[in-house]
Parts: sequence; C-alpha cells; structure tokens
Amino acid sequence: MSGIDLANFAIGVCGLVISVICLLLAIYLRRYRFESRVFFLVFFLLLTGYTASELACELASTVLLSRISLFLSSLFSSTLIPAITVYLLHCAGKEWRRSRLFYTVAALWAVYLALLVYTQFSTVIYYYTPDNVYHRGPLYPLLLIPPTLLMVVNLIGLYRNRSRLSKRERTAFLIYFLIPLIGMVIQMCFYGLLLVALGTSVSVLYMLATQLIDQAERAHRQAVESARQQASILVLQMRPHFIYNTLMSIYYLCKQDADKAQQVILDFSRYLKKNFTAIVNEDTVPFTEELEHTRAYLAVEKARFEDKLFVTFDTPVTTFKLPPLTLQPIVENAVKYGVSPGLDPLHLSIITQETGKDITLIVEDTGPGYTLPQDNEPHIALNNIRQRLNAICGGTLEIEPRETGGTRVTLRLPKQ
Repeated sequence: MSGIDLANFAIGVCGLVISVICLLLAIYLRRYRFESRVFFLVFFLLLTGYTASELACELASTVLLSRISLFLSSLFSSTLIPAITVYLLHCAGKEWRRSRLFYTVAALWAVYLALLVYTQFSTVIYYYTPDNVYHRGPLYPLLLIPPTLLMVVNLIGLYRNRSRLSKRERTAFLIYFLIPLIGMVIQMCFYGLLLVALGTSVSVLYMLATQLIDQAERAHRQAVESARQQASILVLQMRPHFIYNTLMSIYYLCKQDADKAQQVILDFSRYLKKNFTAIVNEDTVPFTEELEHTRAYLAVEKARFEDKLFVTFDTPVTTFKLPPLTLQPIVENAVKYGVSPGLDPLHLSIITQETGKDITLIVEDTGPGYTLPQDNEPHIALNNIRQRLNAICGGTLEIEPRETGGTRVTLRLPKQ
C-alpha cells in the first residue's frame, strides 16, 4: 500500500468515526427543535454512508466492489448538498418547497445523478481496469462541474439570506460550502488524496461544534431565566407569619410608643417596596440596594425583638452587584431560627471583603447552628440562592458552622 493509499485509508477511518459520533449525538439531542433534529439525523446518516463508502472503496479487492463503493460514495456525498440547502432555508425562516434556491439545487443534483448513472456504462468519465485500478477518463472534469455549481449556488443563497442568520450560523455554512468546494477544484486538476471527504468531515465537525455551543448557550439562558423566575417566586412567598407579626407589633406600639410605631411602619414599607421592586429586576442589582433592603428588614425585626437581636455591619466593599433577594433571605433565615425566647440573644454580622479576583460576602450568627429541619425550608431557600448566584453571575455559596457556635454563610462573587 502506497503512502497516498495509507493517507486515504486514514482519512476514511477518521471521516467514518466523526460521522458516527455526529450521528449518535444527533440521536440523543432530544432537546433540539424537531426540524433541526430530523435534519441532523438524515444528514449524518448520509455522511456515515459517504465515509463508509469511501473507506470501502479503499479496501475493495474486486472491480465490482470498487465500482459499487465509488458509486455509493458519489451518491451520498452529492445528496449532502441539497440536504444542507434545506437546512439553510430552514435556519433563514423560509419554506424550502417554495424556494427557487432549492429547485435550482435539485435540478443540478439531478444532472449530476444522471452523469453518475451514465458513468456506470461508459469509460469517458472514469473506469476500472480488470486488475482493479482506477483511471479517469477524458471527460472526468464534467462529473465535478454539477457539484461545484451546487456549492456556488449555495454560497449565493447564503449571501442573500445572510441577514436572516446569526453570525455563528453564517460562519458554519460558509465553512461547509467553501472547504469541500476547494477540495473539488483541486481534485479536478490533481488525483490523489480524498480532499473532498477530508474537507466535508472537517466542516461537518465544525458545524456540530457550533450546534453544541448553541445548545449549551440556550441551556444557560434557560437556567438564568429560571433563576430570575425563582427570584420572583421568592418575593411572592414572603412568610405570612412575618407580615402578621409585624402588623401586630405595630398595633401594640401605636398605644405604647407612637413614634416608634411610625418608624416601624416606615421601615416595613421600605422592606415591602424592595421586595416588590425585586420582581421586575431581571439581572443583578447593586449591593447597596440589597443592603438597604436587608437593613429595612432588620429594623422591623429589631423593633419586634429589641434586646434579643444585635446586628453589626462591616461592609467597606460595596461596589459590586449580585442577584436580587440574595442577602435578605439569608439574614431572614438566621433571624427566624436564631431568635427565640429560650435562646441567648442573637448576634448577627454582615461582612464584605475583597480577596484577589473575588468579592466575599459573609453572614455570621451566634444562633443554634445550621440544622436541617423536617420541613426542609432553609435547605430549599439557600439552595435556590446558590443556584441563582451561580447561574446569573457565576458566584458560589458555602454554609459552615462557626468554631464558637452558630453559622457562617459565605458568598463569593467574581469581580465584574
């Protein structure tokens, strides 16, 4: 086996492996739109047939097997072109059955198919000698003209529909059309390496990578949207007992200390305003807003519990952003499970630090420590915050016991 034969064999094996992997991925990409998934299933089936036929052609030991393999290889490779045309029109939002581009491509493909069938009964384009050696006939370039025109027509169609496609889609289609086209032009003049097969496999691999990236980005956008919806749900799930207890405290304060009752009403109003404002926030908010929201909440709780709750703020770093309803629910969780008639007064600390590439936000308390109650509420609430933090700004949340008792919640956010 010559060096060129070995190279062609390696190209055939690589192309077959790529096409099979692509086919398996197309089968298991169940979240894809139905039309796109059907296209990729058909496309990668054709590509698998093409690369398998190319490999079989290299390994064929008889003239009959060589002729069949070469015919199937030419048939599958040419059918890939109208298939990609249909997908191009689909991505551009056009109906392929009503497109002149598709019918032009179909007509050129029919011409190529006729030439391919004619070739099986003639020696003017290509033929095999009795000892199974492939030779080109004097009219061999004629067989490559329709596929070349197919690629050129598709390039024109891509140019005309460029405004309907994303930048990544335009690049993927351009690479698919150009690389095999260059390979065909070279093979018109020189015979040797399977440049068309190599170019098709490389361009299809790029297209697959593009589709996987698109799917990953869509999944990320869905995760971010889900996180934003969870933020809105948290607003709507304000604990009824907190609102009820606050209103009752205001009721009794109205007789005992009218000035204090007015202050609690003002703080409670600020708290509610921040909660309802968070519904319309679709992205991150300045830490100062979240801190103001938390202060309003703590002012209400301080009026209720008086000498049972003590809060310190050590927040020299404030110029960063985080998802809405991040700090306040953590603080509320600490107060809910740390302030009780049977417990010592709760000391709560809110700290911000700048550490290397991150901003660290710490909430410490001297409560009974982090335990998971039967209703699982804190676990769900803190886990929702962790998910939103990661999805929206790439942050993390850690919960750990303090050495002297209580709980430490640490949030790390990358610097924007």
